[in-house]
Amino acid sequence: MTKNIQLNAEGKLKHFLTIDGLSRPLLTEILDTAESFAAMAGNQVKKVPLLRGKTIVNVFFENSTRTRTTFELAATRLSADVLNMNIATSSTSKGESLLDTIRNLEAMHVDMFVVRHSLSGAAHFMAQNTAPHISVINAGDGQHAHPTQAMLDMFTIRQHKPDLTDLRVAIIGDILHSRVARSQIFALTTLGVKEVRVIAPRTLLPAKVETLGVTVCHDLQAGLQDIDVIITLRLQKERMTSALLPSESEYYKCFGLTQAKLKLAKPDAIVMHPGPINRGVEIDSSVADGPQSVILQQVSNGIAVRMAVLSMAMQNSGEAR
Repeated sequence: MTKNIQLNAEGKLKHFLTIDGLSRPLLTEILDTAESFAAMAGNQVKKVPLLRGKTIVNVFFENSTRTRTTFELAATRLSADVLNMNIATSSTSKGESLLDTIRNLEAMHVDMFVVRHSLSGAAHFMAQNTAPHISVINAGDGQHAHPTQAMLDMFTIRQHKPDLTDLRVAIIGDILHSRVARSQIFALTTLGVKEVRVIAPRTLLPAKVETLGVTVCHDLQAGLQDIDVIITLRLQKERMTSALLPSESEYYKCFGLTQAKLKLAKPDAIVMHPGPINRGVEIDSSVADGPQSVILQQVSNGIAVRMAVLSMAMQNSGEAR
């Protein structure tokens, strides 16, 4: 069996690149660890010295607000030194290869890379080519994976619905291009959710998506029946000009989450969105800001979950792979 590059010799988390291939106990450990960090949010002093003396570099080749800032806050609250690398003004923009970038950062004696890249597999490449003592955390790579987003979503769900094995979850929108959706599906199925439904037009679904263990629906109203958790995905504007969809208004009419459609789900269903939100496209403002929305809680939970991942990976770094 192929060794999982994400784990050290003891089976502990070394890198966090994708949820695919990780066990339920390990995902549960991340959630439980995040629980302890979330409890610190109300403290006057929010810092702990777990990563004092460690240096974490945020290497973001794509723009980000929530993800980068929550990773920065998470590292700071763990007492690490944080370097935010500005790719737009770095040597990479002048033609330096990713491997050269890795080598130069390693020469600065860093301990962890948090990387976001437009190319699928970039985080795996860094993990395979970096020094043995350095951990790599994937903050989103191409259309492949966004594991910390999925885990903060799982953490948010568990806060409201503690028994994940009794839940039906619907993911609505552009499944085809969404790294978030892929990671959510792997997390939900690994954690034993009763049913995961993907609801989207045929043009926004991957081929053979059923092999991921999901139920496919092309009709939103039918798909929302008996649902406990609704996750709406951002519809990228470029899909409107690529013949995958006729128009924003048509998409909203068929797949936009409104108050009327929300009533088709269970009365206590929660509504989630990884952000940024296109109001009036994938979700109505009255739903996004309504009592069943936990969208802002997702943002807050991102800090605790990323603290958990950073601390777990850093504590298990240093072993040869």
